[in-house]
Amino acid sequence: MASETPVGHETVVGSTSSAVTSVREEILSKLKANSFGEEDIFAVHLALEEAFINAVRHGNKMDASRGVKIDYSVAPSRVEVTVTDEGDGFDPEAVPDPRFGENLYKPEGRGLFLMRSYMDVVKFNERGNSVCMIKNKANREPKNDENQTQP
Repeated sequence: MASETPVGHETVVGSTSSAVTSVREEILSKLKANSFGEEDIFAVHLALEEAFINAVRHGNKMDASRGVKIDYSVAPSRVEVTVTDEGDGFDPEAVPDPRFGENLYKPEGRGLFLMRSYMDVVKFNERGNSVCMIKNKANREPKNDENQTQP
């Protein structure tokens, strides 16, 4: 049975694309242990990957000597993940929506768009080098055909 009180975890990993793997697996394992659905697990997985890649690529400028701090807590009904890099930060409101106009074919802004699309809360610190993301467990309603018996 999952604990009612979320336990906070904090770790610092290097600025390499594979450095997030063990932390990601820890978080996803805790989501499964707390009976999060596959859609919620996918959402957290995707958002964490995007936030981490942004921290490494844009924040720490691929400098392997810089770290990325990942704080997280998993409770029975929600997960909170904060990713912080050592970079100068940015203004997330200045990132254009990648779905429209000339931005449609630019690679910038897609990670931020995905994070905002899949997580319930995405907020940045004032400096813009730390993002806090929250995902609440979905109340899974049975599909209509799940309640029906086969003839």
